[in-house]
Amino acid sequence: MAASPAISASGLTKSFGKHTVLKDVSIAVPQGSVLALLGPNGAGKTTMLRILTTLDKPDSGQVTVGGYDVVRESREVQSIIGVTGQSASIDEKLTGMDNLVMFGQLHQLSTRDAKARAKQLLEQFDLSDAANKTLKSYSGGMRRKLDLAASLIVAPPILFLDEPTTGLDPTSRVAIWNGIRELVRGGTTVLLTTQYLDEADQLADTITFLNNGRIIAKGTPAQLKAKLGVTRFVVTATSNEDFDKLAALLPSQILATEQRTRTVSFAAVSTSLDGLRSLASLIEQIAVAHIAIDNYSVQQPDLDDVFTQLTSQKDKENK
Repeated sequence: MAASPAISASGLTKSFGKHTVLKDVSIAVPQGSVLALLGPNGAGKTTMLRILTTLDKPDSGQVTVGGYDVVRESREVQSIIGVTGQSASIDEKLTGMDNLVMFGQLHQLSTRDAKARAKQLLEQFDLSDAANKTLKSYSGGMRRKLDLAASLIVAPPILFLDEPTTGLDPTSRVAIWNGIRELVRGGTTVLLTTQYLDEADQLADTITFLNNGRIIAKGTPAQLKAKLGVTRFVVTATSNEDFDKLAALLPSQILATEQRTRTVSFAAVSTSLDGLRSLASLIEQIAVAHIAIDNYSVQQPDLDDVFTQLTSQKDKENK
């Protein structure tokens, strides 16, 4: 028999006054997996996160976390989740080490175990040199890393991360990604919101796109890119004259033109035999038109393509 989802919502609806923020939203997150919740500002992500973490109540629908109802059994939910929000919940009067030890003790760790875990996390997030400095001397990125470290003192069964790497440098982001992967390998379930689509691509087993309070797409990163993304054939012309010829070629397939760099992007599906034939045909047409090119490349779709297509589709529907 399949295990029950670690996080489940069915028919979730939430309004504030006359404004409906979530409309009949349903999700199911398997245990030990990562779900990325994506969408533009105002899509309903934060409200959904607040309901799942018992900070708000749904107007209708059934919502469970760890098998517990978020309304009737909110205390039980709170006892099994970890939450890292967009603002730090740490004490700036204490040192980094003291903050983490305090969190460990709050989770019933002995002082010895709390110090050992704090030291491990400080090393993992490259904060060892600042371990004995008060948070007043920490940069915003350092505070962000310490805040996430605090939520990982004891690996929670279920972890909610609201834009955990916002404002961090690439090295720090990778450190946090590795920390999240380590938790998931240990069995933790993660629900993640992020403004970085590459982050969702790197971490998520499944992705749910929200827009105007509704789910507009869901699937694995690979499924979404294959279904909604566009493989691009990007060609750079040798001269402005060649660029003009290139820009006039197959207008129905042109995705973008950039005169400054003399590049033209064509829609091309290159992952199947028919797609390869289409690509070969395009190259042949460039040769027949005597267009001189400097270089070309085939660019596979990414989640930015998916996001752009999804939001543009909804904008057209709403007009």
